[in-house]
Amino acid sequence: MSLIDSFRLVLAKPHPAGRPFIYAGVAVAAVGGLLLGKWLFWPGVAFTLFCFYFFRDPERVMPPRPGVVIAPADGRVVMVGPAVPPAELGLGDVPRWRVCIFLSVLDVHVNRVPVDGVVTRIAYRKGAFLNASLDKASDENERNALAIRMPDGRDVAVVQIAGLIARRILCHVREQDQVMAGDRFGIIRFGSRTDVYLPEGVRPLVAVGQLMIGGETVVADLNATGPRA
Repeated sequence: MSLIDSFRLVLAKPHPAGRPFIYAGVAVAAVGGLLLGKWLFWPGVAFTLFCFYFFRDPERVMPPRPGVVIAPADGRVVMVGPAVPPAELGLGDVPRWRVCIFLSVLDVHVNRVPVDGVVTRIAYRKGAFLNASLDKASDENERNALAIRMPDGRDVAVVQIAGLIARRILCHVREQDQVMAGDRFGIIRFGSRTDVYLPEGVRPLVAVGQLMIGGETVVADLNATGPRA
């Protein structure tokens, strides 16, 4: 990869959710710098540059492999194991494999659809703002959960979970929307976690500590089923 291509990835066009923060940083640098001097100008510039970086929204290339679940977010896998999907999605109480991806403030925070299908349920729940890398964050933190029914009738759940400093979960899709794997569906501001619950009998292909690239990394093969979680 050339140096220019690397800069394009880092300086990708920001997600629209970042515009208010970028404009605020520019205003602080411009107005505050003129009225109050350099001590406010440089913090404004630094904040603006950070927001450009944090809200970057690079293009991603889907893997040329049909029948897979792709990562819904960038970040590091912090948990892999059986868990019951959020009750508000109505997907039953049978445990299925769950992959939890922790997003630091340095990761791309745009969330992507993991499979082709129809959004059958979206459920937002208020909650706490614990460290998103903790297991109990799945149950106690603010979250927004989506159920996606694939063409073969199986369901995948993806959950946006607010983190220690995140205070705003954005979701751009609606129930009954037809979505495709890799589509952008939302963003979580300033540190968070994204969980994906696989269909019953489907095992993950990733491990704790592995780095994910949203919209590109293969999380599971839908055609390779095994015993229940």
